[in-house]
Amino acid sequence: MPSTPKHAGHNNPGKAGNLHFEEALKKLEAIVEAMESEDLSLETLLAKYEEGRSLARVCQEKLAEAEVKIQQLERDQAGELKLKAVPDRGSEVA
Repeated sequence: MPSTPKHAGHNNPGKAGNLHFEEALKKLEAIVEAMESEDLSLETLLAKYEEGRSLARVCQEKLAEAEVKIQQLERDQAGELKLKAVPDRGSEVA
């Protein structure tokens, strides 16, 4: 039986999507640090790489969502921030 850690290869993309941005980024940073500093087997490295890709995707999606929300903000006549409607990009004709 190979001696890989219990958590190696147990990445769960569905679970990663439920993380907050900060949590996902912190886990991604820990994975990068471990991959750079520890002497890991190829199988463990591959599992960590896959988990890192999943977490990086989560971070990118969260940042994209935040960017859309920021773009939606506008000041009303009273100077207060409020959300404005964003045109549906899928219905635009090029």
